[in-house]
Amino acid sequence: MASRKSPARKALNHLPQALTDSSADKRLDVLRQVAAGCSISQAAREVGISYKAAWQAIDTLSNLSGQPLVARTVGGVGGGGACITPQGLQLLAMADELARARQQVLARFTGGGALAAGLNLRTSMRNQLPCTVQRCEAVADNDPTVWVHVQTAGGAALVAFVTRESADLLALVPGRAVLLLCKATAVGVAAGAAPRQAPEPGHCRLTGHVERITPGGTRDEVVLALKGGGHWVGFAPHPLALKTGARATAFMGAASLVVALPD
Repeated sequence: MASRKSPARKALNHLPQALTDSSADKRLDVLRQVAAGCSISQAAREVGISYKAAWQAIDTLSNLSGQPLVARTVGGVGGGGACITPQGLQLLAMADELARARQQVLARFTGGGALAAGLNLRTSMRNQLPCTVQRCEAVADNDPTVWVHVQTAGGAALVAFVTRESADLLALVPGRAVLLLCKATAVGVAAGAAPRQAPEPGHCRLTGHVERITPGGTRDEVVLALKGGGHWVGFAPHPLALKTGARATAFMGAASLVVALPD
């Protein structure tokens, strides 16, 4: 007869899902502030994000874990507030234990920290390129989105399009190391180098040398080797009149680029 798990055991099994998100560290900081007795507004100030972003952090962690991590209180002398739940405390304890275990493992291997960077990020996006944040720029006054300008190891400039809250939660400040992700199906490839003039807002491009071409029925998959290291995958109409080693440029929209933090 199959064993039955208690509701508490089933609930615990979902908690680790809240720790797989690449931006969980900043969100966990908000949860830690609430556990220390801060209100959401106080927690937001301590972490350096907006009140809205703080609630977004709590909501995202709760959605990932499948359980309420913060209990909201309504009314009272202070006008209501929030307090951490037992599940929230359990999640923080789990996160701390995982961090200690990870440090112990990395300490046993020379260069372990560099080798492990990004290995915990599992996604269908084949394009994953280490970059450095140059600046964040508001799209427009009172607009909830920003342009995140980054630079690749080879000096190429790219721009991602994200919400202000996401930029705050990821602490996207100049000099921050990030991973830029993009679905290969969102990338078009054309022969030759990119034109010298800057691309139009919302458009990005990367120039490299063709490393592999996989022919398809209506379009070919192209792998470009980039200056400074790394690869970028995209598609071009079949048949592609390019050979291995030829220069080519990948084109994609800023909205198709995802910014993630290396583990």
